[in-house]
Amino acid sequence: MTNKPGSDFEMRFTSTPRGARLARRPAAHRLDSWGIPYGGGPHEAIALVVGELSANAVRHGHVSGRDFHLRLYVTGPARTVVRIEVTDTRAERTPPRPEALRAPDPEDTAGRGLVLVAGLASRWGWHARSDGPGKTVWAECAATPLV
Repeated sequence: MTNKPGSDFEMRFTSTPRGARLARRPAAHRLDSWGIPYGGGPHEAIALVVGELSANAVRHGHVSGRDFHLRLYVTGPARTVVRIEVTDTRAERTPPRPEALRAPDPEDTAGRGLVLVAGLASRWGWHARSDGPGKTVWAECAATPLV
């Protein structure tokens, strides 16, 4: 991945299923413009994490009339890590900590999103918002193929 100027992307989306679906499209476009091309493993993994975290913000962080916020930026040694941050405004519904995450039972119809994020990301977690109610769930993914 090359170190492109403007390696930071932020946007707000409506806290609806449509907003969660829409979040993935501009994020995928931005990744491609940063040199993480469509169709590559890193691009697909990062876009999937964006989709899962956005869907969780809508499902578990929805507050009527409030949007969720997506931020992507390049970080890490040699700028080879993309950090995804999704912030919602609901403080009382928090995800488990990474060390407490458990796989759902095979019969469960939900609860696989963060398991998927944990499998695709090198690290993930969450923290309370410092500038208002809610939380930010974040994940870090390799921007280059793992060899």
